[in-house]
Amino acid sequence: MARRRVRVELRIHILALFFLCAIAGIVTRLWWVQVAHGALWSAKIGSRSQVSVRIPSVRGEIRDRNGVTLVQNRASYEVDFYLPEMVRGYKQRNGGSAPKVTYTAPVHGMLTPHKIDNIVQIVNTAVIPRLQELDLAKDYSAQSLANHYKTDEQVPFTYLEDIDFPTIAKFSEHDVGLPGVDISPKPVRQYIYGALAAHLLGYVGNPLEIDKLPDAHQFTFYQPDVEGKSQVELYMDKYLRGAPGRRVLQRSVKNVIEGEVSSTPPTPGANVYLTIDARIQAIAEEALRAAGRAAVVVVNPNNGDILAMASVPSYDPNSFIPSISGKDWSALLEDKANPLVNRAISAFPPGSTFKIATSLAGLRKGLANKQFTCTGGVMYGNHYFKCWIAEKGGAHGTLSLADAIKVSCNAFFYQYGNAAGIAAIDDTAKLLGLGQKSGIELTDEAPGEIPGPAWMALHHPQEKWSQAQTANVSIGQGYDLVTPLQSAMVIATVANGGIAYYPRLIDRVLTPEGRPALDEDGTVAVPPGPKIRADLRRDFTAQQIELVRHGLWKVVNEQGGTGGAGRLKGVQVAGKTGTAQATLNGKKDTIAWFTCFAPYDHPRYAMTVMVQGGEHGGSVAAPIATRILDECLAMDAGTYTPTLAVLAPAHKSNPFQMISKIDYKSAAPTLDAPDPESPDNAEPAHEAEMQKVRAQPEIKEAPDAQGKVRKKPGQASQPQQQQEDRRNVFQRLFGIKPRPAAASTPAPRVHTH
Repeated sequence: MARRRVRVELRIHILALFFLCAIAGIVTRLWWVQVAHGALWSAKIGSRSQVSVRIPSVRGEIRDRNGVTLVQNRASYEVDFYLPEMVRGYKQRNGGSAPKVTYTAPVHGMLTPHKIDNIVQIVNTAVIPRLQELDLAKDYSAQSLANHYKTDEQVPFTYLEDIDFPTIAKFSEHDVGLPGVDISPKPVRQYIYGALAAHLLGYVGNPLEIDKLPDAHQFTFYQPDVEGKSQVELYMDKYLRGAPGRRVLQRSVKNVIEGEVSSTPPTPGANVYLTIDARIQAIAEEALRAAGRAAVVVVNPNNGDILAMASVPSYDPNSFIPSISGKDWSALLEDKANPLVNRAISAFPPGSTFKIATSLAGLRKGLANKQFTCTGGVMYGNHYFKCWIAEKGGAHGTLSLADAIKVSCNAFFYQYGNAAGIAAIDDTAKLLGLGQKSGIELTDEAPGEIPGPAWMALHHPQEKWSQAQTANVSIGQGYDLVTPLQSAMVIATVANGGIAYYPRLIDRVLTPEGRPALDEDGTVAVPPGPKIRADLRRDFTAQQIELVRHGLWKVVNEQGGTGGAGRLKGVQVAGKTGTAQATLNGKKDTIAWFTCFAPYDHPRYAMTVMVQGGEHGGSVAAPIATRILDECLAMDAGTYTPTLAVLAPAHKSNPFQMISKIDYKSAAPTLDAPDPESPDNAEPAHEAEMQKVRAQPEIKEAPDAQGKVRKKPGQASQPQQQQEDRRNVFQRLFGIKPRPAAASTPAPRVHTH
């Protein structure tokens, strides 16, 4: 018995000890949580009444080579609806209930009904009346609101965007007192000079799939960064983007956002400097407006820097900011003149400008001293290939290479090209960068086309390569396609004596502190200096290249040359005209070309002008190039100062009207030009390879019936926007420099014929 009693007492003592230890552990845990870490839990309890909002990053600026800002950020305030907060507050005021709406959505491939809060009814009954009292209500798209709540409730719904300063003041003056309604600053893009360089700069918009962004779940509400949609804005997007900021907002017990607890400002992105000279860009765009559908590329032949690149018709990228209406977007897409297309990187039949490549190919085969006779045409197979002069009842006679370039004799180059062989032509063209993308920092560049036997077997297996095909290629017709950019790089190669450069559009990328931006691996984002594609001096002697250069000089400066309209007083210009037949959407179109460089002995500028619907290269494209060269050289001499001002989009009332001649009074040729060459009539005429428009901008939905706000009798309309005040407020918040004033600067002159 005594032994059993001892065992029972021992068990009781062990059990008591266990309970004591357990109680001690609980007390220790309570002390640890409530005393030692009480402040932490108090903060967490408090945070339940706070929401975090992502502040979009501030994009870096885009500037020209001299530091002139072309794209910056301006002030924008918007009224946002935080929809989950709005629904929560509505339910709290209405006993936990809210109106519902049923919609169908696919689940595992089957349409399934879903019930969801009727956000449109909630807004119209609980939010709009209060905004009407303050004269702040505005029509909106109820369908867009409903879709937003279904798919992107984490992202605030923008009710009013880009609001004016009086509206900001009214929101600040009155206590709106509505759950989920907040006014916030937002950086938006501003293209300072309107349509200037629009086809280079591109435009921006919101990302389409926000839930896939890396920081999508780090905030209660997510305001995304705008992203580049096209051209430099897209290509350099990762450098232009900065780091986002954070706003912490206080939420009352009634779910009304009372104010801001804290704010961490966003960090600006890097600034991108282009090789473009804004002054030359303005000169080129002003001159190009004489044409309806055209492009020009101006290059520094000594390093491959793009100094200007323009395309018409054009558009104003500011129309996309903060968003573009569906009506305006449809109008741009449906415009048959394709104002969104950058013709400078689209491909067209090059016509006689391709004879530069053919000339070099023949020199590789030892044809420098070879002569051929033009009797008006050449027979290949059962087809008679005419020279353009045969249309005027003439013939060029026996010619050497330089004189054949001068008069652009097709019959000579039919024979010369076949003597060189298609393999030599193709190899030389590829050496010059034709038939392939250049890698320029723009989206949707066309590679062009340089056909040959292998190409024909792949693309047109039913056809067999022949001397007739080689004759077509030799004069830049048939299946040949070249972009104005590629053509400019070819003439630049000849101008500098044989170095083929890759075109450069991005000069440098600098952080806001002025240091070179780096890639993830620590290398400089944009290496300095030119990049060489090929050195023709390894395959050609200086005398051979000079023979082609001399032929180009004859085109412009000797009587009988096809490019007499390219002459400039006091400056020797060398160039090549071209007039090609093409098809556009199944209809015949004429492409007028002029490619040139100047001054002849020490070239500073190389250029290609292409005009769709131009009757002749010598009478349409050459005067445009002459105008640009004249003003660029005058600018260098200090006798002319180009004006930078806001440009409206270029668009002719009838861009498809055939242009027979362009005449600038200040750039009239000093000698009478001969009859221009007629369009090369070799067959088949190839379809132009136009750049594709794929970028989807931020489209603003138009107000609908459910989103219609009825104005009260005598209610004043909303005041006009005051951009200057709005911008200055934003600059104080984000430290952004103001843009230069342009209102007092006259717009560039526009001359048409």
